[in-house]
Amino acid sequence: MNESSSEPAQAAPAAALRRARPWLALAVGVVVAASLGAWWYAGRHHGPADIVLYGNVDLREVDLAFNDSGRIDTVAVQEGDRVHPGEALARLDTSRMRPMLAQAAAQAAAERAVLARLRHGSRPQEIAQARANVALARAQQQQALVQYSRVATVFRRSKGRAVSRQDVTDAQAAAAVAVARTRVAREALHLAVLGPRREDIEQASALLAADEAQVALLRRELADAVLRAPLAAVVRTRVAEPGDMASPQRTVFTLAITNPKWVRAYIPETDLGRVHPGMKATVAVDAFPRRRFPGWVGFISSEAQFTPRAVETPQLRTSLVYEIRVFVDDPHDELRLGMPATVYLMPGGKRS
Repeated sequence: MNESSSEPAQAAPAAALRRARPWLALAVGVVVAASLGAWWYAGRHHGPADIVLYGNVDLREVDLAFNDSGRIDTVAVQEGDRVHPGEALARLDTSRMRPMLAQAAAQAAAERAVLARLRHGSRPQEIAQARANVALARAQQQQALVQYSRVATVFRRSKGRAVSRQDVTDAQAAAAVAVARTRVAREALHLAVLGPRREDIEQASALLAADEAQVALLRRELADAVLRAPLAAVVRTRVAEPGDMASPQRTVFTLAITNPKWVRAYIPETDLGRVHPGMKATVAVDAFPRRRFPGWVGFISSEAQFTPRAVETPQLRTSLVYEIRVFVDDPHDELRLGMPATVYLMPGGKRS
């Protein structure tokens, strides 16, 4: 009786244990999974393995102005427009500039023709003409000398009765003039054969270079009358309007360069040894609470500074920090300049 009554008493706990075993295993699995999930989340985002920094979104800006002064004719873009490299954004009035360019080009063409004429030298026809002038001058010289000889002979033989002394003087002067003309014609022939002087060619070349430089300057000014985008960007502000006077000191557009874009943050000196260029990071902003923007460390300052007052950290304290820039992938241009951002650095992670 005692043995038979003890067997059912021992079998009841064993059966209950067998029935509770699946539930116990499920509970243990849930606890283990929750622990692993909590460990991964803490290690991935808020745990001691991450470095959490606070900063603001930053990007580069370009202030565009015309190179020359003038009245603005057209403005082609508005705030928020995306522009591409070389795209025309605004134009100046060029109604006066084009006639000035045409005038300078005509002057350069004239100087170019003068230089070409000097470099080619005298034409054969010009040399032949110079020789003919020499022959003519010699003939006139011979005639004048013969006439002077006759008048002088008659004056001497007639003792001044047939011709006067004035006639002799006039004949002598005419002969001297004829001799001088012959000399002039001979030198002209010599110059025609030699051609232009080297100094004349250099002078014409210098004048042509000055005129061509003026043409190039006016063409450059005409090209600069179109204000073009230097790179891909977004128009942040449009300052000038058609009819306004432009100058090199007056900004017409402010362009925001959307790539690259980074978060300017500050890291304590104690964590500096854990950060290196190329380290992976994620960036969170309040405007997109469910998203993380991938990024990487692109710059680490080599100089320490005190914590800037504008840095939004949980506790503002005066301590030595180093500026770092965490570049962010933002292909859709959703991050805006100055946005407060939280940076999560992942030690050991490198940019792929």
